[in-house]
Amino acid sequence: MKRRPLPIAAALAAAFLLTACGSSDDAKDNDKIAGADGKSSSAPTSPSPSSNDTTRPDLTLPSDVQETFEGWKTGDTTKDAVLADAGRAQTAVTYSVTQGNPNSPALAFYQTGTALAGSQDWVKSIVDADLTYSGTVRYYAAKISVFDKKTAGVSYCADESKAYNKNRKTNKVDRIPATSDSYVLYSTRLELSDKGVWQTTKLESERGNKTCTP
Repeated sequence: MKRRPLPIAAALAAAFLLTACGSSDDAKDNDKIAGADGKSSSAPTSPSPSSNDTTRPDLTLPSDVQETFEGWKTGDTTKDAVLADAGRAQTAVTYSVTQGNPNSPALAFYQTGTALAGSQDWVKSIVDADLTYSGTVRYYAAKISVFDKKTAGVSYCADESKAYNKNRKTNKVDRIPATSDSYVLYSTRLELSDKGVWQTTKLESERGNKTCTP
């Protein structure tokens, strides 16, 4: 995997930009990160609270920031738990940006490994530029593969056409017109932690992927 440059563009909800690298043909299921073989879920919804007793961090976003998760439930308990935490991992990035804190405990709660390191770098680049974000991001077309009891892969699309840069000091919103780069394909790998949280351990994204563009 090789990181792309990180231009300050309209979409700040993205965790970080990577060229798609995928798994090698002879990789084991444990090494896969995308849910390409899974079925797309249906019924618009937001990730619901997990059934375990783990105390989860606050992810309340500012009033001018919204995220929607369309088709984020399958009816299968395990898959729904994976999808819910995959969604929270994305929200944790948005939360960290709006809080201006790359080392947010919420981010480290839902991400670990290279995913966490990349997300922290991304958040820091936004904060250092005195930016936050305003608007709405829509997550959709989720596909999931559960490899075993503790590993899974999820891929999904993000529509960032209504997400904009916001100057942290002046609160001015830069409403840049949407382009194909406003649509992102994410591929992630998750692992079940000892606390019962499906943490994102690897994350790749590709802007303008035809799977996600209208």
